[in-house]
Amino acid sequence: MEKTDYDYIIIGSGIAGLNTALLAQDHGSVLILTKGRIEDCNTLYAQGGIAAALGPGDSAVLHMQDTMTAGAGLCDPEAVSVLTREGPQRVANLIKWGVPFDTIHGQIALGREGAHSMPRILHAGGDATGQHIETTLAQRVAQSEITVLEFSLATQILVEEGRAYGVDVLDTASGQRLEFRGRSIILATGGAGQLYRYTTNPQVATGDGVALAFNAGAAVMDLEFYQFHPTAFSMEGAPSFLLSEAMRGEGAVLRDVQGRAFMADYHPLADLAPRDVVSRAIANEMEKAGGGPVWLDISHLPADTVQARFPTIYSFCMEHGLDITKEPAPVAPAAHYMMGGIKADVWGRTSLDGLYACGEAACSAVHGANRLASNSLLDTLVFAQRVVSSTLGDAPNAGVDPAMPGAEPQGPAYAAATLTQRQLVCASAPTLSRESLQDLMWRNVGITRNGQRLLLSARILQLWQRTMPKPEDLPSYELANMVLLARLMVEAALLRQESRGSHFREDFPQPSEQWEKHLVFTQDIAR
Repeated sequence: MEKTDYDYIIIGSGIAGLNTALLAQDHGSVLILTKGRIEDCNTLYAQGGIAAALGPGDSAVLHMQDTMTAGAGLCDPEAVSVLTREGPQRVANLIKWGVPFDTIHGQIALGREGAHSMPRILHAGGDATGQHIETTLAQRVAQSEITVLEFSLATQILVEEGRAYGVDVLDTASGQRLEFRGRSIILATGGAGQLYRYTTNPQVATGDGVALAFNAGAAVMDLEFYQFHPTAFSMEGAPSFLLSEAMRGEGAVLRDVQGRAFMADYHPLADLAPRDVVSRAIANEMEKAGGGPVWLDISHLPADTVQARFPTIYSFCMEHGLDITKEPAPVAPAAHYMMGGIKADVWGRTSLDGLYACGEAACSAVHGANRLASNSLLDTLVFAQRVVSSTLGDAPNAGVDPAMPGAEPQGPAYAAATLTQRQLVCASAPTLSRESLQDLMWRNVGITRNGQRLLLSARILQLWQRTMPKPEDLPSYELANMVLLARLMVEAALLRQESRGSHFREDFPQPSEQWEKHLVFTQDIAR
């Protein structure tokens, strides 16, 4: 590469990264770094759609109320207000750019999903929304002056005098090390579903952005909150393929092994309850039935309706010998979305000057303890626009933030934390591998948790981190990032002695007013 200096360096090529790049190109040179191919991202697998208050009788206020309710007391009202007010215009930009959202009689078709009080979910290609958005944005990037480096793994954020100024990169094809400098470094690396044995996320979702930011000295927040999607396809030999929440929005019913609809036993909204409620209900039913899956039944709808609305899901199930127009599909929860991440304000600014975060890797507390369905794609659109505005000086000066390093604590909104150094009393820890880490996290840091299992996990993770060799290639860097992120998640889950949203502890099964606050971790230099 002859050019090594850019105005914008964007790490990640999902909707957050591509959208930010397209918005930034009018204001300077742009480099996108992605560790795989440009299309390797969570966006590609997003089925349900984008939530926005566009329909008759709907409003940003109603959308905000639904988001706050789902977030279980930990949503930041300013962030949610920004999301719901600015969302419709950002969706209009996608339409202008050519995303082919589905229509009925010439009007945008709006579906309904769990915990939404109104139909407000835009979808494209039935259940292929993410694929259509990713393809549209990638095509626009390909036609632009934006530089894209595939198979380029960011290994370190370079910092000098408290400001991020560049990125160390490993070319995973050649093994060459590169260094790039940028005026604004933007992390848009997506989630971390690969921490768990069962996930709807692709292989690349290893939490790299959170690890990069934390190692550079930035604050991270709310990492105990990981959302498990209730309905992933569960058949031996098949991947944990997402069966969209939109199916339940269209009338699909969850049934136990006897065929009984059971969700009314757990929540007044039954099958349209918030995701954390549905996931725990399914886990409970599975335990009662000896571990087998429950069933998602949409066979009572007309076959042509199911095929037209959910062509991707219908085709996947048919490939595995199951016709969902005639029989129910076996489902079980799977790791899906990271509510926590790199602490960012409503302009995408992190606690480190020059470093910004956007999309699933960021945490502005817009999702609180439990993300409302189909708010994730909207999140990336709204805050990508604000990140670029912030780099241009359009954002107001940041006030004193009690979560930032060096700030005085102000009120109960935040609690500062660092990684605890624990006595390593686990003499027989399993050998570290991606698989052993995934098993540990699924068993002990999954849908239900308790202090004893969390403490054991914390000790094993600390031992693994201390004894693992220095990373040299893509798999070892990913594993190091996953172990660090797992440690942060476990320590946060240990500290939060309550149950709230997606974080459920058997030893503290009720929410506590004392814990209506965010846990913010910063690097302990002595570690």
